[in-house]
Parts: sequence; structure tokens; C-alpha cells
Amino acid sequence: MTAAASFPDHIAGHTSHARRGALKNAFRYGVDFVLMDMDATEVKLPFLFSRNRFNVTALHDRDHGGPLKHGTGVSWARQHFELAGVTGVRIDLLTQPRFLGYGFNPVSFWLAWRGADLLGVIAEVSTPFNDRHSYLCANEDRSPLTKADQITTPKALHVSPFQQVKGHYAFNFDITADKIAIRIFHGNGDDGVIATLYGPRQRLTNRSVLRACVHRPFGALRTMALIHWQALVLKVKGATYRRRPPAPKHDLTQSGSTR
Repeated sequence: MTAAASFPDHIAGHTSHARRGALKNAFRYGVDFVLMDMDATEVKLPFLFSRNRFNVTALHDRDHGGPLKHGTGVSWARQHFELAGVTGVRIDLLTQPRFLGYGFNPVSFWLAWRGADLLGVIAEVSTPFNDRHSYLCANEDRSPLTKADQITTPKALHVSPFQQVKGHYAFNFDITADKIAIRIFHGNGDDGVIATLYGPRQRLTNRSVLRACVHRPFGALRTMALIHWQALVLKVKGATYRRRPPAPKHDLTQSGSTR
């Protein structure tokens, strides 16, 4: 399906991580995401942002939907939504754009909308180990997702060498016309991590791109550097390092809901 011409949103927000268990660690960083209607026949893009071509910031379809660096974009997301019974929807992508050609996203989100109702989300998790696995989040009755809904799924992918591939994720989504607020809880007994992403939604403009370059330079490259910095912090604190197990052969895990 198609949608009317649209403008991408810029979320100049924050992400936070808090480690649970005997060895605690927490951090909070500024981060820049874009939210783009992937079904629109016409999208108004600022000069400093492009789709599928080099620019200061850019979104490339092959970075998303399927294998890491070899994705097929929105067609992959639509196929999985339809297989899960989430049909007749418009699909947005919430992600960090590439910066001067470099891109990496620990997690991006495919958002399935019917009108103003959020019917499903695919959380697309990627790792510095070149692995990717996605989690489809929807209510069991396919009713709209609200901030009160908690979507749970088993953890399937080795994300951090300092956490086990055990336990479960619990997702909460509070996405409105003016803000993004996402919470992901990984529980594994007394251990785990609480991660959040939140920030206001504003139109993506050349000014907002330049402001991000000044306040949070290098974009996704900065994200990768901070991931390695936090890994060093955990190692110094004495966290147990675990070798990377094989990634799951299937590319998506479907979750359930609790209300």
C-alpha cells in the first residue's frame, strides 16, 4: 500500500542502559534517530539527508530487513508482519542513519500502523559480531499496542559477551505524534539489562542534521566507539567474558503479550 507525501522525523533523544545483578553498570548517552515512512510515494528530504545514496546522513534500504548489510528493506518487514496477521498497515522505520557512509545500529524498529494505531513492531537487533536477529512484537489479539502493553519473547541472539543468551525480553512501546519512548528489559534471574530510548519527534531538517553533527559528532561511528568503551569498563570491573555462540538459523522470533 502507499501513503501520501511525508517528511521524516528527527529524534534527538537519549538511550540508557542499566545492568542488573551483582556487577552493576549504567550509562546514558545522547543519540540521533530518524523515523521515516517507508511506504510513502513521495518523501520530502532535506539536502543533508538521502535515501539509498551517499550524503552527510542517509538511510539505505539494504541496511535493514534481513541479513546484516544485505537486507531487502520494507518488503522483508511487510512479509513478516503479514505472516503474523498484521495486515493492511503502513510501515515506518525508526533507526540511526548512516553518517558519511558509515552505519551501525544496535537496534532499529519497524513500526506497523493502521491509521493512528500501532499494531506491531519488529525490533531489529544487530551486533558488532556481524549477527542480526529480530523480534516481532504484537498483542495476541492484534489489537493496538499501548504503553500499558508488555510484549515478551525469549532472548535468541548473543548481543553482549557479558550477558548470557538466556532469559527473556520484555518490550514496552509508547509512541505518539510528539515523542518516542521505548523500554526493553532483559531478565535472566537476578541478572539482565534495562535499556531505553526516548526523545521528542521533530521534523528532520538541515539545521537539525547540523546540530546533531555538532553535539553528537560521527553518528553511528560514535555509537560503535561507545559500545567498545562500555565493554572495556565491564572488563575492568571483572565481568565474565563469554565467547560468541552460533547465531540462530531463523531470522525472527515472534513474541506474545501480557496486559
